[in-house]
Amino acid sequence: MSRTPADVRPPVDPRAQDVRTVRRLRLGIGLLGFLLPIVLPVGNSLTSARIALLDSMSASYYTHMRNVFVGGLCAIGVFLICYRHDRREDRLSSVAGVLAIGVALFPTEPPDSVTAHPSGVQTAVGTVHLACAAGLFAVLAYFCLRLFADSPAGGGRRPARDWVYLVCGWVIVAGIGAVAVAGVLHLARDWPLTVPYLGEAVAVLAFGVAWLVKSEALTGLAPRPAPATAPAGP
Repeated sequence: MSRTPADVRPPVDPRAQDVRTVRRLRLGIGLLGFLLPIVLPVGNSLTSARIALLDSMSASYYTHMRNVFVGGLCAIGVFLICYRHDRREDRLSSVAGVLAIGVALFPTEPPDSVTAHPSGVQTAVGTVHLACAAGLFAVLAYFCLRLFADSPAGGGRRPARDWVYLVCGWVIVAGIGAVAVAGVLHLARDWPLTVPYLGEAVAVLAFGVAWLVKSEALTGLAPRPAPATAPAGP
């Protein structure tokens, strides 16, 4: 049976396939980063049948949402390790992916609601968790401030999406700075909404927004395609 021209599909350009894969990875990373700080307290409240706010996002490990927290971070880590764009971003995304998995697999020191006297092993593992989290947020902020928002060539005007990356990067820095200050000053953890959770949640939300914009899911901020040039005459 002969095939009509309409049945013959043009060959897929492997480079176009790579572009689609990169966009999907960026979209997956952005969605997970955006949803995680929202899903964790909502899910914990639903499973606890009460308004159950958290001391920090990492404290989700000791709640009913442990699997969501660990699974979400591991998924972000795998996406970041698989992410490929250029050599500089490849290396940093792989480092960020390993750190995200480290944050998931090395739980934070248990809060007072779990135990008032954590063991030496729990304290040591919690220190590893903090180191991985600090490194992860530093790399994510660098992505926003230096990689996604590179200065335009020739000192031209920055597009709107670059300003989004810059704002998200500094929000990440401010959020983690607030967490550090709260830890040093031992700010009260019995507040309805703690500073550590707010700082972490805002930083993760900003990270998610930046990657959603980079994935071009937000069409209003996506780069416009270059106009097609007319073929040269004979």
